[in-house]
Amino acid sequence: MPTTTHDVVIIGSGAAGLTAAINLAQDRKVVVLAKAALDSGSTNWAQGGIAAVLDAGDSFEAHVHDTMVAGAGLNNRETVEFVVSEAPAAIDRLAELGVPFNGGEEFGERWHLTREGGHSHRRIVHVDDATGHAVQVALLKAARANPNITLLEDMVAIDLITSRHGEKYSGDGHVWGVYAFNKNSGHVDALLGKATILCTGGAGRTYLFSTAPRGATGDGIAMAWRAGCRVSNMEMNQFHPTCLYNLEIKNFLITEAVRGEGGHLKLPPGVPGGGERFMPRFDPRGELAPRDIVARAIDHEIKRLGLDYVHLDISHKPPEFVRTHFPTIYARLLDLDIDITKEPIPVVPAQHYTCGGVVIDLDGRTDLPGLYAAGEVTESGLHGANRLASNSLLECFVFGETAAKHIRAHWDELPSPPPIRPWDESRVTNSDEEVIVQHNWKEIRRFMWDYVGIVRTTKRLERAQHRIDLLAKEVDEYYGHFRVTPDLIELRNLLEVARLVVRSALRRKESRGLHYTLDYPDMLPEAVDTVLTP
Repeated sequence: MPTTTHDVVIIGSGAAGLTAAINLAQDRKVVVLAKAALDSGSTNWAQGGIAAVLDAGDSFEAHVHDTMVAGAGLNNRETVEFVVSEAPAAIDRLAELGVPFNGGEEFGERWHLTREGGHSHRRIVHVDDATGHAVQVALLKAARANPNITLLEDMVAIDLITSRHGEKYSGDGHVWGVYAFNKNSGHVDALLGKATILCTGGAGRTYLFSTAPRGATGDGIAMAWRAGCRVSNMEMNQFHPTCLYNLEIKNFLITEAVRGEGGHLKLPPGVPGGGERFMPRFDPRGELAPRDIVARAIDHEIKRLGLDYVHLDISHKPPEFVRTHFPTIYARLLDLDIDITKEPIPVVPAQHYTCGGVVIDLDGRTDLPGLYAAGEVTESGLHGANRLASNSLLECFVFGETAAKHIRAHWDELPSPPPIRPWDESRVTNSDEEVIVQHNWKEIRRFMWDYVGIVRTTKRLERAQHRIDLLAKEVDEYYGHFRVTPDLIELRNLLEVARLVVRSALRRKESRGLHYTLDYPDMLPEAVDTVLTP
């Protein structure tokens, strides 16, 4: 088993991971692992933009207030204030790296700012409707140019290396890096470092319909939990209201900004009220209500009328306006014979963001010494019970940087890794039943969608829990007898995350933000985090 030692091991090559790497590489040797291509994570697909107070009429107080309102009071105010105050500087640094944000010269501003649901002001800087891609390209370019950064593709993290894996056993829980399956060699490598940063993204693929990329299987959350970290608010899964309904394309997001720029949600023709807007019946803010409200409204109309989808219509706007504001969406849908300047888009809610995750502090530290985390894998206190639009990339930049800063400031206090035991493959064989992995994967995603989706009940959650218990026995037995494969690693993590989501959802005896249960429809007077301890 190849073992390599670095200063810092970063798991994940999106906005959080690359921000941390670029900051650390000023004076440290860093390795960044991606489980597929370097740009295959969620960052590359983020459309909307990055929220920051950049307009003279806006204020930090307003951004904090909007974030707290969207998060239904479950946010940690200190965290929200910290992230919001750091946002303008983060935008400046991205611009210096070459992110070509849309200019606002015609409005007398440096950047063009758009508005999204839940925001009281225009404060979203963007690159057309493909902000994440532009950010990913700029960060990768900077990382590739830095000799202190090693970028490794096709490395599937299996488990964190802790003191338990040392040649001399210790139970102190210190993290020394990660065991990762190398797709090129077909074997497991050990990558060691004085510090490790989890930037593995969320767990969207736990659900049947998700805007998340294929690799969003909750690996970091599951690994941190198994290593001994607390997780918090795992029941808070954000469902984006508007994902393209297409049987061939499962995860194409229609950005919030379409509604922000005047798009209307309507019932499709042929049903009672067909062709009419329905959001004003649910919220006075209409289409600009926070995501949880819009997603529940769409879910309600779909179930009430037995629909497959509803319509999102921006065709009443001038064609040139639509084409220039949403070039990516316009071109993609034109390929599918939908001209959004003339006709509506069929949309359905889909899992979009994991608001819960590994508990961290303002320095990005987890519960375990030597282990940091940043981005969607974490529960920092920023999002609370629902993430405000365009605060996600922002969180990646702020905590990617703050984790790097803390490591650099405390470098001399971090001990070097002890001798670590190699990965043992001597007692396992190659699998003879890969179909089990595929079948179980599909089953998890289906019952999570049906029983742990937008609207929940205790009975549905208990059904999901029962199925998880049955599958866990199968997967544990399978994992113990056969050599690991990328699919098996992901299945093991998906199941762990599904269990954490269901446990958390059963604990919360109220409806708040993204957790809506018919058995407890009211919100309790006090907002309390759902914290699970291993």
